[in-house]
Amino acid sequence: MHQKKLQTLKMSMQRVVFAVFFLSLALMASSAQVVTYIFGDSLTDVGNNNFLEYSLAKCDYPWYGIDYNGGQATGRFTNGRTIGDIISEKLGISSPPPYLSVPQNTDALLKGVNYASGGAGILNDTGLYFIQRLSFDDQINYFKKTKEAISTKIGDEAANRHCNKAIYFIGIGSNDYINNFLQPFLPDGEQYTPDEFTELLLSTLDQQLTTLYQLGARKMVFNGLGPLGCIPSQRVKSKTGQCLDQVNIWIRQFNSKLQKLIKTLNNRLPSAKLIYADTYPSVLELIDNPTAYGFKVSNTSCCNVDTSIGGLCLPNSKLCSNRHDYVFWDAFHPSDAANVVLGDKFFSSLFPPAPSPAPGPSPAPGPSPAPGPSPAPGPSPAPGPSPAPGSSP
Repeated sequence: MHQKKLQTLKMSMQRVVFAVFFLSLALMASSAQVVTYIFGDSLTDVGNNNFLEYSLAKCDYPWYGIDYNGGQATGRFTNGRTIGDIISEKLGISSPPPYLSVPQNTDALLKGVNYASGGAGILNDTGLYFIQRLSFDDQINYFKKTKEAISTKIGDEAANRHCNKAIYFIGIGSNDYINNFLQPFLPDGEQYTPDEFTELLLSTLDQQLTTLYQLGARKMVFNGLGPLGCIPSQRVKSKTGQCLDQVNIWIRQFNSKLQKLIKTLNNRLPSAKLIYADTYPSVLELIDNPTAYGFKVSNTSCCNVDTSIGGLCLPNSKLCSNRHDYVFWDAFHPSDAANVVLGDKFFSSLFPPAPSPAPGPSPAPGPSPAPGPSPAPGPSPAPGPSPAPGSSP
């Protein structure tokens, strides 16, 4: 009984801590002082892979960026903005630039950067056939260099405070399944059972998130994986074009164990405030019920892609007539319009609206005033000049 009370008290304290975290995020957002560092894969890459000379995980093709400002490919794996771009807009800040585009020892590092890389995974061997990409370990090492450059500029103590206050958005793990475990020609799918592979991912993540913490990260938001069995590149493996249920089962198991890992890290690491962002139901709802969000097609991509040669939107690919009708842009990535919906949902989960105050009791009716004499009419005001033509009255 005593143990149960302690557990209840502990859970209550955690809720208070996270409520304070959400409040601090809201205050930072309202004052436009928030600094974000972004880690991830092609869902949030804003151009890092364009700086990797031999990388095969690039999207510098004409149709990419067609709905982005300027209409040109930017290294984003979609026709417009990523979810990270949407979140930055809502925070009132510029989307952090790709780390590989930022010179060291500049003020830009203090404003936040994006380390995400198309093809990246939790495991270093994920996406090996892309030749070059920044794995999560690579991204963490670049963050270490970022902190060293910041320390050189403002000193160690100030650099630690800066890193403690920043927000870290992390979305990685999809490629560990799509471009590793589920690929028949790679060894991990043969070497590990699904449970063993999940445990390998989580034990590796444990070390990686602990390293980020040791480098000063405190406020970390980790994006859970979406229903990968329902993306176009997986649906084509089904004879009927339906979602691959077994893949989604593995993803839900990973997400469930990831939530437990995040709770463990919050208990183990002093002042750590890690949050699990459950994006799976939002993405699945968008796929299962597209018309509720203004879409018409969610089982295939706007760009007519060839999944046998990568599934990206190539220059000779044919586009759909209305890009806003499609949830998916290519075989893997949401369209700009879908990212807006998902970004709104993600932001609302981080910054829930404050509840409206309960209406107070109506005042008791007072006595009616005694009728008095009507006031004498005053003089009519003198007419003023007519407004000039075209001006508002």
